[in-house]
Amino acid sequence: MPKRLITGLNSWFQRDKIVANLEVFQDFIVISLCLGLFCVMLIRLGDMFFSLLHPLDLRQVTSDILFILILVELFRLLIDYLQQQRISVVAAVEITIVSALREVILRGVLEIPREQIIGISVFLVVLGVILIAMPWMSHFFEYIKINQPKTTELTTQLLTENSLSSD
Repeated sequence: MPKRLITGLNSWFQRDKIVANLEVFQDFIVISLCLGLFCVMLIRLGDMFFSLLHPLDLRQVTSDILFILILVELFRLLIDYLQQQRISVVAAVEITIVSALREVILRGVLEIPREQIIGISVFLVVLGVILIAMPWMSHFFEYIKINQPKTTELTTQLLTENSLSSD
């Protein structure tokens, strides 16, 4: 009786189809974000070129260029997500570093209070440590995966037989 009930519930829920449909919906959301981000990049690029017709404000042009570069990196991050179905931590850290530096450049180092400069510096050091530690951490986790005992087909068969005999 329980075995038929479990089989009936599995066929009724069809987890594989539900997960596949949710992944398709998630991909649709990411594609929509990519299209929106691309449109924002084009708009900002056009605004930047039109601002060059007026007297040159170096701080504003630098801010626009850095903002467009941040948008390009976010776009690349989303494309990588669509291809690999995972987020690249290194790319996200690089984007965060450029965003923090953009804010410092935009406001000017002399105009920012000392406490904020110290906070931004600590934040950038932590991001730098993460950026440096990521390759080492990935090798460490690969080493753990390699050295973990894997379940063999015989172990799986024994576990299945034990669960069936207990029903």
